[in-house]
Amino acid sequence: MSTDPPEDLANLSMRELFRVEAENQVAILTRGLLELEQKPATSEHLAELMRAAHSLKGAARIVGLEAAVQIAHALEDCFVLAQRGKLVLRQPEVDLLLRGTDELLQLARQAETPGAGGESAPAAETQTLLRALADLAQAGDAAAAAPPPPAIPDTAPPAPEEMPPPASVPPGPGVPERVVRLTAENLNRLLGLAGESLVEARWMRPFADSLQRLKRQQNELGQQLEELRRHGDEAGLPARTRHQLAELAYKAAACQQLLADRLQELDLFDRRSAQLSQRLYLEVLRTRMRPFSDGVRRFPRMVRDLAHSLGKKARLEIIGESVPVDRDLLERLESPLAHLLRNAVDHGCETPEQRHRLGKPREGTIRLEARHSAGQLLVTVADDGPGVPLELVREAARQRNLADPAAAEKFTAPELLDFLCLPGFTLKETVTEISGRGVGLDVVQNMVRGVRGHLRISTQPGQGLQVQLQLPLTLSVLRALLVEVDGEPYAFPLNQITRALRLPRAAVETLEGRHHFHFAGRQVALVTAHQVFDAEAPQPRDDDWAVVVLGNRNASYGVLVDRFLGERELVVQPLDARLGKVNNISSAALLENGAPVLIVDVDDLLRSLGKLAAGQPLKLVPPQPPAPAGRRRKRILVVDDSLIVRELMRKLLASRGYLTDGATDGLDGWNAVRASQYDLVIADVDMPRLSGIELTSLIKQDPQLKSLPVMIISNQDRERDQSRGRITGADFYLTKSAYRDDALLQAVADLIGAPDA
Repeated sequence: MSTDPPEDLANLSMRELFRVEAENQVAILTRGLLELEQKPATSEHLAELMRAAHSLKGAARIVGLEAAVQIAHALEDCFVLAQRGKLVLRQPEVDLLLRGTDELLQLARQAETPGAGGESAPAAETQTLLRALADLAQAGDAAAAAPPPPAIPDTAPPAPEEMPPPASVPPGPGVPERVVRLTAENLNRLLGLAGESLVEARWMRPFADSLQRLKRQQNELGQQLEELRRHGDEAGLPARTRHQLAELAYKAAACQQLLADRLQELDLFDRRSAQLSQRLYLEVLRTRMRPFSDGVRRFPRMVRDLAHSLGKKARLEIIGESVPVDRDLLERLESPLAHLLRNAVDHGCETPEQRHRLGKPREGTIRLEARHSAGQLLVTVADDGPGVPLELVREAARQRNLADPAAAEKFTAPELLDFLCLPGFTLKETVTEISGRGVGLDVVQNMVRGVRGHLRISTQPGQGLQVQLQLPLTLSVLRALLVEVDGEPYAFPLNQITRALRLPRAAVETLEGRHHFHFAGRQVALVTAHQVFDAEAPQPRDDDWAVVVLGNRNASYGVLVDRFLGERELVVQPLDARLGKVNNISSAALLENGAPVLIVDVDDLLRSLGKLAAGQPLKLVPPQPPAPAGRRRKRILVVDDSLIVRELMRKLLASRGYLTDGATDGLDGWNAVRASQYDLVIADVDMPRLSGIELTSLIKQDPQLKSLPVMIISNQDRERDQSRGRITGADFYLTKSAYRDDALLQAVADLIGAPDA
């Protein structure tokens, strides 16, 4: 089923029909000519080419496009000569014939515009092309010296008397399928209704489960009545009472049997309804699928022409043309694949002379493959060129200040290849019309991320580069992990989750007020989903936490949720356009019970987490359970621009039972003391933005903070610093030259007492 045209065929004019016909027949002509160029001695495709040209000639005559009639007739003459062995189609001849197909398509599109003339004389460009085609045909007749081989019977149909319906796909072997054209909007509506039908069918299961509970309750009621009747017999109740109890037990048993029968019927109906709805949904979903070939027909011609313009020889090998691909996904793939193929010709294909010296065929091969694997669509573009020199990538990263020189030396091959996807990153020294601006892989990366996919790049020196796009099979169905946050369900796409795990509270560590845990050999920041989605703060818990790990080796976060709800297959529903872009949310869906669920935009979420981490302390995990009544642990703020000093003091004070937070400088410390309650501030003197002396002055001048004890620690035993400290109201002054753990702990105890006093 095809969905290309914007309207049903019955609503198209004759010239619009001709344009559709021309597009399909020109695709057949282009494909056949490229195949003949590879094997000019064979004639198995000539009959198909003649049919296509003959059909176009008849269709053009019906709509009155004389120029198109003449070009199609000239093409047909050339194919007849080639069929009789009088004309060999090599590159120059194929170039001219391809110009003819391009002109046919251009004439068809021009004729569709309002006011276009049909009987006017051909333009000068068309006349030039017709003369060139006539010269080619005459040269073929003149060059025919040997008797021609047996001719293939001309199977071209007679000129049609009425406009033929355009084929949505090129005719292939076997009986062609009947085609119905629908608009994309109609298909989307059908898919939405089929998804709602699937949801409605699933509502039956909870109802059946409730009846099962009713059945169990009736069974218990029957048992109690039977027991009551038996006790009545033993107790010698009146005969009338015993008869009523027996009759009541009999009616209860009859009701129970009736409910069991109806429940069995309901269960059967539930299974049939669910299966029918599922089949309906899958069938409608298949109507959104198109063969991979529909989206890549123009690429063999593009690769051939581009290679010739660069003085190279290259051919495109397409594998998996019949693989079904979601219509929307196929449309989004066109531009990224064009970028990849242009890069493969420009970067990944040597000149014929270079390939000959390397022992390779003079013609390069570029492979474009599509296949389904493990519930994903894998699209691969690979060449047999020189590959990507990793050391050149490393040097380019250093020159652009994208990596520290020492760190760049340790990058692995996958890490270096990731630089190719950065905007503006290129290995070419000059900019050409084909490449050099560094936008190719950047465009591909953005598209892949936009459809919840992944990009994988690999290279072998001297053997070529391979770029693989790992994409969802369809954009309409999503396999997701459901979680609960503040009583609301959220869905995380499974293919964008690194790991979902139960994290023991003891595995969480704290550094400068930020919480993290170790995962896969690295530290991962821990963030509550409540903060990101503006939900109520989670309640303190002592058990294991449900954590969703997102990101990659460059930036990872663990998102803390209330609980896991399990995996679901969701029918994706776009949000109302009037809402605009909703932060951290991509779309929505309906659960089995009809409740809506928001689908998380993971890439947007990662950007939000990065901004939060760079701009403010994250409220990463739920607060610690409150201490017993009458006792509170003392809290200390350590303000120092040295991470090592802050961490050493935190560990030292924590060993004595104090709670400790860190601040990177005086301004950060000033913001912290105004936002939280502390029992003591320990500050360095020399810090950027705001020194320890200035911080002390601000604290002591604030009416609400002036009673907060402040301890100043200085790198040097400078009298002027001590004097300034005393003037500003510091409660204790300690030089780092005289610093000792016991001296610091004693000073803390003197100022604020025991940690839980």
